Amino acid sequence: MALPRSKLPNTLERTLKMQKASTSSRSTSRASNASSQATDEAVHVSADSDAHPVYDVRHPTYIGEWESSVPYVHSNIARDDMDEPHLKRKHAILDAHPEIKDLYATEWRTKYIIFALVATQVTMAYSFGAGRFADAHWGWLVLASYVLGGTITSVFGVVIHECAHNLAHASAFVNRCLGLVCNIGLVFPIASSFRRYHLEHHTFQGVHGKDPDLPLDIEWKLVAGNRFAKFMWVFCFPFLYVFRGAAMQKSPQTWEIVNWIWTIGCDYAFWHFTGARGLLYMFLSLWFGYGIHPGAAHFIQEHYTFVDGQETYSYYGSGNGLYMNIGFHNEHHDFTKIPWSKLPEIRRLAPEFYDTIAYHTSWFKVIFDFIWHDHLGPQSRLGRDFEDHKNGRATIATARKLKRD
Repeated sequence: MALPRSKLPNTLERTLKMQKASTSSRSTSRASNASSQATDEAVHVSADSDAHPVYDVRHPTYIGEWESSVPYVHSNIARDDMDEPHLKRKHAILDAHPEIKDLYATEWRTKYIIFALVATQVTMAYSFGAGRFADAHWGWLVLASYVLGGTITSVFGVVIHECAHNLAHASAFVNRCLGLVCNIGLVFPIASSFRRYHLEHHTFQGVHGKDPDLPLDIEWKLVAGNRFAKFMWVFCFPFLYVFRGAAMQKSPQTWEIVNWIWTIGCDYAFWHFTGARGLLYMFLSLWFGYGIHPGAAHFIQEHYTFVDGQETYSYYGSGNGLYMNIGFHNEHHDFTKIPWSKLPEIRRLAPEFYDTIAYHTSWFKVIFDFIWHDHLGPQSRLGRDFEDHKNGRATIATARKLKRD
């Protein structure tokens, strides 16, 4: 028997009815020169001049009404009929806390962190390839690649992410160059392609065919809720990350070509000066740091649906200290112009928007729960059609017009 899809909510329909009722209520009020009583779902658009726009019925946290998709129960990932929530969340939060705009900035320390990380990785690769650990047992190389190299690689992911959003320097060109510097410590050309596809992820979160962060159909169909398959899926995540981008079938841009040439040159230099062992250390560091590693748990934490209606999750735990606040993911999606060092301040200023929704406190538990529990898997994501995304976005203009009127 074919499995059903998870239930599609009627959030967009209810929002359009709400806005239509609000428009009619205001027209009647002007004609009769009398105050009108708002309906339950239109109460937010009162005649009070201090009222803030409410963009759809998910206000104020913009948590959806969809049901999570469960392996072996549903036939596809979960679906919504509205746009991604973060643009509307940003406006709602700024209406309540305009002072958050003061946090918009770049972080001058990021570039020095990049140089320190690269220097450490290059030193370790040389040590295992041609230096004091050149004759060490291969087991020590693997252990160092996981414990130190994997950790550094995970932090590379954070600083590349900062550069992608132009948060390491005021100049976009300098940010791109800093991304290439990061890529010295990685054996695959990641920085420029990540910038391209990650910015598309922010614009089209969850949109089928446009969000490169969504698992491909073949991933969740093959893995489903099988524990061993989920472990292997997490272990092979570095390959899947590249595979998804390739599946978009887009021609490489100039900076991506530059990144390829740069990285091939760096890899040749590692081979020449550190030999196969040094290059192996770099490869294993990349594989572990983007795979089965606590520093990579944020890949699951961020958008895999642990509860109904919520498609983005933050992590509030001690790992944020080492990994530059990468766990503050709702905060980041809400405010992409705020650097890593100031993300906790967003939550402090607007706790009613963050402490009232689900969040994680342990990356180890994220990995364990994802692999062990049958109701979670690569299928635990939310998708939306592009037309629904556009129609949901259109409610912003309507809400602002209602506020002006």
